Amino acid sequence: MTSEAVDLLVKNARLPNGGGVLSDIAISDGAIVEIGPSIEIGAGATVDARGHLVTPSYVNAHLHLCKVWTLPMMSEAAIEAYHAKGMSEAAKAIDLAAVVKANCDASWIIPNARRAMALAALHGNLHIRGFADVDTKARLEGVKALIAVREEFRGIVDLQVVAFAQDGLIREPGADALMREAMAMGADVVGGIPWIEANAADADAHLKFCFDLAAEFDADVSMLLDDVGDPNMKTLEAMAREALARGYEGRALAHHCRAMALYPEDYLGELKQLLRQARISIVSDPHTGPLHARVRELLGGGVNVCLGQDDISDAYYPFGRNNMPEVAFLASHLLWMTKETEIATLYEMITSRAAEAMNLRQYGVEVGCAANLVVLDQPSVSEALRFHSPPAAVISHGRLVDLDSMRELAQIGRG
Repeated sequence: MTSEAVDLLVKNARLPNGGGVLSDIAISDGAIVEIGPSIEIGAGATVDARGHLVTPSYVNAHLHLCKVWTLPMMSEAAIEAYHAKGMSEAAKAIDLAAVVKANCDASWIIPNARRAMALAALHGNLHIRGFADVDTKARLEGVKALIAVREEFRGIVDLQVVAFAQDGLIREPGADALMREAMAMGADVVGGIPWIEANAADADAHLKFCFDLAAEFDADVSMLLDDVGDPNMKTLEAMAREALARGYEGRALAHHCRAMALYPEDYLGELKQLLRQARISIVSDPHTGPLHARVRELLGGGVNVCLGQDDISDAYYPFGRNNMPEVAFLASHLLWMTKETEIATLYEMITSRAAEAMNLRQYGVEVGCAANLVVLDQPSVSEALRFHSPPAAVISHGRLVDLDSMRELAQIGRG
């Protein structure tokens, strides 16, 4: 128990696993130093939760941050292709979406990304894995922009910048050198998409390059896998086997994996076992495509699954506002996860499960954890998803976030 004054005191908080008993949370030097009933101590600032829910801040493990608000810069041809029957034209959609890169420049990416980051802070989404395309068209403009925004929001929203080979490596000569340069510039994560290559041998070369690069920079790996309606597409399995072979268990994150919807049951069973062995988490974005990973079966098989925003007003999705309870609300309908225990799991998929997927440390509401918290206007997880409204207060690194400032940066009400 601390005896000195603390920086911030949250009073009358209802914790997710608190059994209905209200608690106070004392915070100093960016960390939780005490949790208990009726903490009487001096504080630089006090927040009264009024018996409402207080949880760890939200986590978005998948956002194409270099592309936010680019939909007005192109036609709807890409989204039409991506949503084609059976996702048979997913690769075509990626090629169509590349039109936005003709004028790719950090000067306009930065304000778009800044707006998305402010929206994240406003909604209590304080941890983001943000993708920046790296290829001969986009060059390194997206990486430059996201690194700049990462530093601008340091201490408010933590951003992991992913150098992402969106258009391939073998089919895009020169992208490999740019990827290495992006990591040397300060990108945090190596991003790949092996299924986009022309054949299995090229997909394997793509995958191996990404792991080589990650090992060179001691970085995690994030890959968009099997994002197409083809049951023969199995780059998820290939990534899991590569992670095991290289001792990269727990450091390779799989995104989308939509072809899984078409896998036969016997193969899915084998795959789940492999994913557990490699400690690979899956990020599913069921609201942005007609197929999605088999979330229920994965969870039932002991595989960690979380949710991502994926897109904000770009070639693949016209909506999005970095509001993770909204994403969980949509997922509850698409996945038919509406029982009380399932709703609790959905909330984990935007908090603790997503934190595990991104290898966040000191995450949670326990003494010693980093003080990254949301103070909601609702008393329960189900009500939080029902309304998916901005939190009453957001605490980042032990400090109250200036929500009025974030609302201004997010251009709320300006279209």
